[in-house]
Formats: sequence, structure tokens, C-alpha cells
Amino acid sequence: MSDTVAVRGFVATKPRHVVTEGGLPITSFRLVTTHRRYNREASSWEDGESNWYTVSAFRRLALGAAASVAKGDPVLVAGRLCLREWTGGKQGMTVEIEAESIGHDLTWGRSRFTRAAGADPASDAEAPARADPSPPPPEGPPEGIPAAAP
Repeated sequence: MSDTVAVRGFVATKPRHVVTEGGLPITSFRLVTTHRRYNREASSWEDGESNWYTVSAFRRLALGAAASVAKGDPVLVAGRLCLREWTGGKQGMTVEIEAESIGHDLTWGRSRFTRAAGADPASDAEAPARADPSPPPPEGPPEGIPAAAP
């Protein structure tokens, strides 16, 4: 199965960056999404089920993700959803996203875009300079969001 999806969640593991013998950059990490519900009777938020994904990025996106994404960051990931069955004593299924885009979720903080070297030098000269008076976003996931993957 291969469908395009957009998933909002938190980076649950330290991103792993490798370069293959053929020179292909790959960055991967685990992403967790947790559905939260407000319990009116208890007047509090409750965590629901968590979904876990393995996100893989290739080429320029891998380089950008390795330099920009850290464990605990809230992110949006768009890409191809791949369900892969596996066996080995047990049987199971891995849910993977082959990322086409990765970005920080600005609901939780602020981010500043820096154009990658060689991305488009012509538009670098035309882009207005911006000052960033905002403080850095808080570290780690918000309260109630799991910080580590099993």
C-alpha cells in the first residue's frame, strides 16, 4: 500500500543521519501522534491511543532534516505511507512514511527558515533581510506527550 498522507506529531527519537556508500543521504526518526480528549466530567485533558511511524527522508530533505529536527520537536510530515509486513518468530507490521516534506509545527513555537546553500542563489539576493526578535521555542514536547519511542 502506498498513499500520500500528512501527519502531525512529535519527533520521538534522535534523528539518525547516514550517507550510503553510493553517496545518498538518509535521515530517519520515529514520530508519535497522540490523540488528546477533554474529559468534561474530570475537567482535564486525557491522552488517547498513540500511533508510531518511522519517517525516512532522502537527499536534500535528509540534509535539511538532520540539521533542523531534534527529539521532542513538534513537526508536520507529508509523504508516502508504506505498510510493511515482517516476520521473524513473530509477525507484525511497520508503518513508514517516505517523507516529501518535513517542517516544524508552529502551533507550539516559532521557527526561522534558512535557505540551504545552493538552493536558489538568485532568490537569496532578492529576499529581504529579517530580524528575529522572538525568543527560542521551549525544549521538549508539551506536557502529556510521550518523549520516547518503544
